[in-house]
Amino acid sequence: MSPMTSESGGASGGKTGGKGGAQAPVRITVLALLVLALIFVFENTGATRIRLLVPEVTVTVPLWTALLATGAIGALCGAYAARRRG
Repeated sequence: MSPMTSESGGASGGKTGGKGGAQAPVRITVLALLVLALIFVFENTGATRIRLLVPEVTVTVPLWTALLATGAIGALCGAYAARRRG
């Protein structure tokens, strides 16, 4: 019998990869947190003033824009840190 037709060592031997089994709960958790964050952002739609580092630089924007931008910056920082680590 050749190694390609072996009964015990094929690529589809019934086992999942080392990390494959743990990814589904993590993805579900991340998606749930994303949905909750988006609900939070879009529930807070009032206008707000934002001061950036110095009191003289003020901008009035909808609160959802500020929350969404802050979340995007946090996600980018998290992705960068995860990529550097692994």
